[in-house]
Amino acid sequence: MLFTPEYLFESAASITPEFLKQKGITALVLDVDNTLTGHGSQMLPPNIEAWLQTMRQAGIQLAIASNNTEERVKPFAAAVGLDYVAMSCKPLTFGLAKARKKFGVPRNQMAIVGDQLFTDRLAGAFYGIPALVVMPMYRDIKKGILFKRKLEQPFLKRYYKKGGKLL
Repeated sequence: MLFTPEYLFESAASITPEFLKQKGITALVLDVDNTLTGHGSQMLPPNIEAWLQTMRQAGIQLAIASNNTEERVKPFAAAVGLDYVAMSCKPLTFGLAKARKKFGVPRNQMAIVGDQLFTDRLAGAFYGIPALVVMPMYRDIKKGILFKRKLEQPFLKRYYKKGGKLL
């Protein structure tokens, strides 16, 4: 099912180079809000900063694809040293295609990491790449996102019912 996660991780920091190597993944497209940092924040938590360094050392290519504006994404991407695509329009695949072009890898070597099923997971499904869904870093406060989180619950339950585990 399009909305049910393929993989569900406790956080982005739980994704290991070994897992990626097993899957043949050499490039990750990263969401920002509630995946790498809190909504609107320009700061990386220490565990995510260490994870990004681990990924770089393992040779994993990294780029940001966010639905946020250039004003939000550009300074964050510059601060963490990553290329980016702002206004990527997930679940549409424009941002993923742009990131893949920058990576220069085939789709079967790329995955998306994000916290929302209706944007990140769906974009991955539409583009034909794995979505490594992470649990949100922080409690959501925006009404629209809270509404989407309620809609996500049956799909998360289905993931666990089918034997899925929090990785």
